[in-house]
Amino acid sequence: MPFYVVQVAVPVPLRRCFDYLPPAGEPEDTWKPGQRVRVNFGQQLLTAIVVGTAQTTDVPAGKLKPLLERLDDEPLLDASQLTLGRWLARYYHHSPGEVLELMIPALLRRGGSLQEAQEQSWAILPQIDSEPQTSEPQTNPEPLSKPKVALRGKQQQALWQCFQQQPVWTHAKLTAQGFTLAQLRRLAELGLIETQQRLPIPAIAPLRRDDLPLNDEQHKALMQLNQQLGRFQPSLLEGITGSGKTEVYLQHLKQVLQRGQQVLVLVPEIGLTPQTVQRFRERVDVPVALMHSGLNDRERLQAWCQCRDGSARILIGTRSAVFTPLPDLGLIILDEEHDGSFKQQDSVRYSARDFAMVRAKQAKIPIVLGSATPSLESLHNALTGRYLHLKLTQRAGNAKPPGMKLHSILHQPLTFGLAQPVIAKMQQHLDANRQVLVFINRRGYAPLMACQECGWLAECRRCDARLTLHQSPLHLHCHHCDFQQAVPGFCPNCHSDKIRALGQGTERLQDELSMLFPHVPTTRVDRDTARNKQAFDGLLQDIHSPGKRLLIGTQMLAKGHHFPAVTMVVIVDSDAGLFSADFRGMEHTAQLILQVAGRAGRAEHPGEVWIQTLYADHPQLNLLIDNGYHALALALLQERQQQQLPPYSHMAMLRAESPQRHLAEQLLQLARQFLQQQSAQRRNQPDQLSPLVLVGPFPAIMERRAGRFRQQLQLFSGERTGLHSVLDPLVDFLHQQKGFHQVRWHLDIDPQDTL
Repeated sequence: MPFYVVQVAVPVPLRRCFDYLPPAGEPEDTWKPGQRVRVNFGQQLLTAIVVGTAQTTDVPAGKLKPLLERLDDEPLLDASQLTLGRWLARYYHHSPGEVLELMIPALLRRGGSLQEAQEQSWAILPQIDSEPQTSEPQTNPEPLSKPKVALRGKQQQALWQCFQQQPVWTHAKLTAQGFTLAQLRRLAELGLIETQQRLPIPAIAPLRRDDLPLNDEQHKALMQLNQQLGRFQPSLLEGITGSGKTEVYLQHLKQVLQRGQQVLVLVPEIGLTPQTVQRFRERVDVPVALMHSGLNDRERLQAWCQCRDGSARILIGTRSAVFTPLPDLGLIILDEEHDGSFKQQDSVRYSARDFAMVRAKQAKIPIVLGSATPSLESLHNALTGRYLHLKLTQRAGNAKPPGMKLHSILHQPLTFGLAQPVIAKMQQHLDANRQVLVFINRRGYAPLMACQECGWLAECRRCDARLTLHQSPLHLHCHHCDFQQAVPGFCPNCHSDKIRALGQGTERLQDELSMLFPHVPTTRVDRDTARNKQAFDGLLQDIHSPGKRLLIGTQMLAKGHHFPAVTMVVIVDSDAGLFSADFRGMEHTAQLILQVAGRAGRAEHPGEVWIQTLYADHPQLNLLIDNGYHALALALLQERQQQQLPPYSHMAMLRAESPQRHLAEQLLQLARQFLQQQSAQRRNQPDQLSPLVLVGPFPAIMERRAGRFRQQLQLFSGERTGLHSVLDPLVDFLHQQKGFHQVRWHLDIDPQDTL
């Protein structure tokens, strides 16, 4: 048999593939790209992906290791997925093994099989057509067609009643109701039920709702979207909050389903997934799968398999769902496309929005980006004709956009952080049996604890940050590195007992509003109260209960939720992003303000929004309030063009961190020198690539985080090709540097967070 090696992508940071020897006697044509194999890599046992075979290798024969096991007879990843993986690795300058690992569920990464998606279930035996005898006496017993069997105890009887109501149950759903494996086995021993393995198909809601009537703008947008089916066409659906973008999505995707194709719907937050799934299941008669971080590994594998084999026709998920195989994909919808959650912030720092665009182009299908406050990059693409630009400027139905008012708190007395006119207006809405949403983007009780005698501040030992005071339970907490400590009884500096909490968080605001409005129920929504899906669903149930209510929350309340009883929104502190060092600061601030404001007046009752600020004369803030987001976005784009910032240039960020401040800076200084040499060589080349602009290295805004000092180097270029041409050599150069084993560094392409 001729000599050959199997080339595999191993999930390690090295940006290359590795050669391994096949098992003896294995023909070369049995190896197919996309299969999984088990390999020894150093001291680790890893699952790798086959990318090909070769008759030659640069590795000395004595150093070639054998493959341990082939896990798949047929490829797990098809050719299109492998092509997308290669693009992702190349664009983000990352290891092909780590990139391909993103495309398979965690159970398969660990070497598991597709059979693990099969969920154990219990089914009533088909010949059981009568009730078994219970140990309880019966007044009028029915005649039995089989010998009588006894069910002892109320739990066994209740379990049998479940099977009388529904013939098949998954094991997980039965145990969730309190039944045990022993009780199930008892019924099986009695010949009443049997165990089976099956792949559960996503449930279809029993009730269907008809399409809602569309206004003229919605109808026009839908017609234009329907004309794009069957070809690659990006569309930006820019619609104000409450304008009915979801209704346009639903009626558009029905056209795709009628063509026998699948639909991928991406949402930014796990909190939006359940309500989106519910709305879709109520409107379409096809199986809908979901994919998000709240699922366990087995549930994610099940959804992955349902999409891969085509049994699920719609997939709704968060960022990582963009990698799920969908062989009949006909449409991608990306809701709230501006949201930063679509950008991965560790490991492979990919943008789900940008990857979805590449996937749509490869599949030659349309992609719809929807937002009330589109990112400047997407808006720029729409204004220059790269995207089809569709606008929805009026709210659906009879709802009207809320009135917005800037209220200056400069030199004004405040009660619990609220101005008196704001409190009076809140009282009016509550008296009318409405809901009021108070937004403050700081969780905890207070953002600062200080000594009134000596000025001591409670600071994190590992970060350049202050500790936040939490009341439930009582402790000090760093929201950056998760460091926690007890609240001191006296000042550790001067031993005074005059330690006070300064500032407001959601906990404190809830307590204070309960004192201001003692007879009004309050609901607080932040990461502390909505720790899991069950807790979040409980909070939403409270919010949708009838009657007046105060809602206090962070941006978890701002994104996409429909609260029909909310008629007033109060933004307590809108000033945090007005003077940000991040050039995207004003864009993100405006998006957040309008997303929060969009919760008001979504039903028949009009809404209003009060924004408290110290800078009521801020020109960009006034432009937003008076003329809307689109006008502000055009002004910000003009600023970006003058300064040659994205989207008028392309950006990468090289970050480094180490326990010693000087090491991270030294590595980035070496990187800067290397890039300057590369730029000098490029200037002598005839292709006339745009010059490379370097900024830094300089410390991050929070220089020390989790005990490590952080430095960053920014790279800008007018051409994407020109920027990426220097990044591959840069990464190779950094890997070759010696003496920096304590330094962690990473390259972030198209960064969304520049602080």
